[in-house]
Amino acid sequence: MSYTSSISNPLANRQGLAADARSLGALKMEAGKNSPEAIKETAKQFESLFMRELMKSMREATMKSGMLDSPGENLGTDLLDQQFAVQMSGQPGGLSDLIAQQLTRQMGGNPADATSGKGTQGIMVRATSNGKPPAVGIKGMRPPTEGQSKFVQKHAQVANEIEKKSGIPASYMLGQAGHETGWGKFEIKQKGGAPSHNLFGIKAGANWTGKVAEVTTTEFINGAPQRRVARFRAYDSYAEGFKDYARLISESPRYAKAREQLGSPQAFANGLQKAGYATDPEYAAKLARAINTTLAIRAADA
Repeated sequence: MSYTSSISNPLANRQGLAADARSLGALKMEAGKNSPEAIKETAKQFESLFMRELMKSMREATMKSGMLDSPGENLGTDLLDQQFAVQMSGQPGGLSDLIAQQLTRQMGGNPADATSGKGTQGIMVRATSNGKPPAVGIKGMRPPTEGQSKFVQKHAQVANEIEKKSGIPASYMLGQAGHETGWGKFEIKQKGGAPSHNLFGIKAGANWTGKVAEVTTTEFINGAPQRRVARFRAYDSYAEGFKDYARLISESPRYAKAREQLGSPQAFANGLQKAGYATDPEYAAKLARAINTTLAIRAADA
C-alpha cells in the first residue's frame, strides 16, 4: 500500500488506511471542505484506525510463548490487522456513519445528509496527532473481554457451518447468542439444571412440540420492565439450537426485512427489533454492539 497517494489525495485510495499523522492531517483538511464524500472517507479512516488499535490491544493481551516472535512476524500481523480493519469499516449503519454525522453536525450541516444512519447522541470524535485512532466514545462499547472471546471460540465452528447453509453471517449469530446469554453466563436451563442449548432466547409457542424450559425473564411492557415466567425451546445440542434459529430467521415472513439487511450489523439489528424479536427498546443498539464485538474477536483470531 502506498501512503503517499493517500496523503496527496485521501479520496483516491479508498482501500487504504491513513496510518500516520500526515495522512490524518490531510483527511482533516478534506473533511473541512464540508464535502459529503470527504466526510464519509474521513469517518471510514477513523473507524479503520479505531478497529486496528482494538485488534492490536487484543493481541497484546494474549499470552504468547515467544518461540515464534520475530520482527517479520510482527510486521505481517500488523499488516493483517490493517487489512481486516479496512474491510470491517465503512459498513452501512456502522461506526463510520455515526462519525460522519457528528462531523457534519459540527460543521453546521444536516446530519441526515451525511448518511442514512440514525442516532449520534453521545458520539465524540477528536483527531489525534500521533497516528492513533480518534477518541470515539460510544455508550457501552468496550474492548472484548476474555470471556467474550472464549464464548465466540466455543461456538464458532457450529456458527460457520450454519452460515454456509443459511447465509446468515456467523458473526451475527455469535453476537446475538452472546448478547442473549451474557456471553454464556446466563444460559437458559431446564428443570433440574440441564442446559437448554437455547442461546437465542427463542420462546416455545403453541406450535412447538419439542422440549421446553420455563424460566423467569424480564419483558418490557409499554416500555417498563416486568418479571414474567416464560416458556423457551430446549434442544439436545447447540448445533440444533443454531439450526433452529437460522430456520426461524430464514423462513418466517416476520423477519423478511431483517434478512434483507445482512450487509450491516446495525441495520440487521434494527430489522429484528422492528419485527418484535425482543421487547427491550434498546435491543437493536445492544445487539449491534455485540455483533461488532464478535467481528473484532474473529478478526483478531484470524
